[in-house]
Amino acid sequence: MVDRTKLKAIFLDRDGTLMHDVGYCADPAQVQLLEGVTELLPKLKEAGFILVIITNQSGIGRGYFRESDFRDVQEELGRKIGADVIDATYFCPDPPDTASGRRKPQPGMLLEAANDLGIDLKQSYMVGDKISDVEAGIHAGVKAAILLEPAPLSGMPFLGASLIAKNFREVVEFILSK
Repeated sequence: MVDRTKLKAIFLDRDGTLMHDVGYCADPAQVQLLEGVTELLPKLKEAGFILVIITNQSGIGRGYFRESDFRDVQEELGRKIGADVIDATYFCPDPPDTASGRRKPQPGMLLEAANDLGIDLKQSYMVGDKISDVEAGIHAGVKAAILLEPAPLSGMPFLGASLIAKNFREVVEFILSK
C-alpha cells in the first residue's frame, strides 16, 4: 500500500498559468495552452509530483457562465494537455466580495486537496500568475510559491514569491533543480 502522506504536488492556477487568460473563459474553443505546458507537465509527473489545478472561477458565482461551462473548458484543457496529466481540479465559484476560505488568496482549496489526496504541503509547490496564487501557497505552507509573470506587474516584484518566472520552462527548471 502506498503511504499517501508522502505525496508531493504541484498546485497550478489555470488561467494565465496553463492556458491564456481570456477573462471568464466559458468556451472550450478559447482554450489555448501557454508555450511549453504540454511538453513540460509530464516532466513534473516523471519527477514524482501529482498535478492539481487550483482555480478561482468567480464567473460562475457572478452568473457569467454555468458550472457545466467550466467543466466543458476543463475537458478541453485535459484533451489538449493529455487525459492523465492533471490528477485533480479544485475550483472556487465565489465572487471576490464573498467571505470564503476557499477563494485564493486564502489557502482553503490547497488544504482541501492536501487532505483529500494525502499531499505533503512542505514538499509541494504553488504556481500561478497572480499575487493571490502566491499568497495562497504561502498561507498553505508549501515549499515554494512561484509567480509566473511574463511581464512585470507594475515593475514591482512580489517579494513573497520564491521565484518570479518569465515562462513555464523557468518554473519547471526551478522545481526540478530542488
